[in-house]
Amino acid sequence: MRPELHTLLLILVCAGVTIALRALPFLALGRGGQPPALVRRLGERLPPAVMAILVVYCLRSTSFAALSGWVPALAAGAATVALHVWRRNTLLSIAGGTLLYMLLIRCL
Repeated sequence: MRPELHTLLLILVCAGVTIALRALPFLALGRGGQPPALVRRLGERLPPAVMAILVVYCLRSTSFAALSGWVPALAAGAATVALHVWRRNTLLSIAGGTLLYMLLIRCL
């Protein structure tokens, strides 16, 4: 098989799988009305669970041996929570917490 034909077929298969995966929820759940109770329950409970997992993942290698190891992480985490509670803007809270963390690890 020629390499150009192989590449074209590969792209077509990938595009087909992507379209099928995007259409699957609409085919499984229908287009109108309320989603099933299980889907609604997962929509309520999964975002906080994912955020908790991300916090644990981000702080897993924090060293408590010196102030410079845990103070930036704790301060940036608190700033992220405070910004999110204050403005309810995910992008702002993530950017603010990241900026504060980067400033603190450079200064401490």
